[in-house]
Amino acid sequence: MRGRGSTFWESADARQLSLLDIARLSDEDALKLFEGVRWCDTQGEPVCPKCGCLTVYRHKGKRKIFTCKGCAAQFSATSGTIFHSRKLHVRDILFAIAIFVNGVKGHSALQLSRELNCQYKTAFVLAHKIREALGKGMDEREASGTVEVDGAYFGGYIKPANYWENRRDRRLAKNQNGKRRVVVIMRERGGRTLPFVVKHEAQSVTTLERRIRPGSTVHADEANSWNPLHYAGLNVKRINHKYAYSDEGACTNNAESFFSRIRRAEIGMHHHIAGPYLEAYAKEMAWREDARRIDNGTQFLLMALAAIGHEPSAIWKGYWQKAKTSKISRQ
Repeated sequence: MRGRGSTFWESADARQLSLLDIARLSDEDALKLFEGVRWCDTQGEPVCPKCGCLTVYRHKGKRKIFTCKGCAAQFSATSGTIFHSRKLHVRDILFAIAIFVNGVKGHSALQLSRELNCQYKTAFVLAHKIREALGKGMDEREASGTVEVDGAYFGGYIKPANYWENRRDRRLAKNQNGKRRVVVIMRERGGRTLPFVVKHEAQSVTTLERRIRPGSTVHADEANSWNPLHYAGLNVKRINHKYAYSDEGACTNNAESFFSRIRRAEIGMHHHIAGPYLEAYAKEMAWREDARRIDNGTQFLLMALAAIGHEPSAIWKGYWQKAKTSKISRQ
């Protein structure tokens, strides 16, 4: 029984997974768990990723590979997944997923590299592979019902000049560096959280009109950017935050809650969330918001299923070997 004033997050119900449970797994048990998650439809029995044949031969030895009887292709438990061509042990991958799950406000690559005792580059790519898997399909999903819409700007920080006479109004476009981007959120009440990134808030209206189903009720603030929504076949309710946060049922508090999570992740964990990977962080936080009332054991399985069921990443496979660079600040 929960104590007086306690919440779900403080209760034992929320703690169904300990990092020790993963760390204490033997190599064989970790591989068995990985195979059970990947081939859950066949109770962990391997399936050829090339032809789908169920009859495979398991090789004896350290490599832990299989040979398909149908097409003679060789594969491993990670072949065809986002962890394809990985160098980390399977147990380390599962441990990294468990660590990532328990980071309520996210988890930085630098901290992950220390906990896994691996290079920063390895942890950086691994974390972004997980983020890519979590965000798969969000761009195509539609919002319906009661949907709260809002936007928040990230990145493009300009340090003020030392002397007062040299300082400029950094809010003006002429004094900005062009790197600032806005995360726009569509958040269903009691449903999904769907973010996307644009350069200016007004540019999001076209996407909102396309991805919010006609007949839905949309809640937005007083910004002029949202005015075109009134002519898109939507029931729009507006709230002026200069006077109130909620009035006659109109509010965007759920959308603000999402931005609060990103801000805390930016300030306390990553320090800089911007650049080409801003959308990846936004989608990660959207997943965390939607799964916040699920125990961490179930979250681990959901995250593992998303990652293991994802195809090899076109962005992150061989990221450093291809000498790809990023303007994003190191975590």
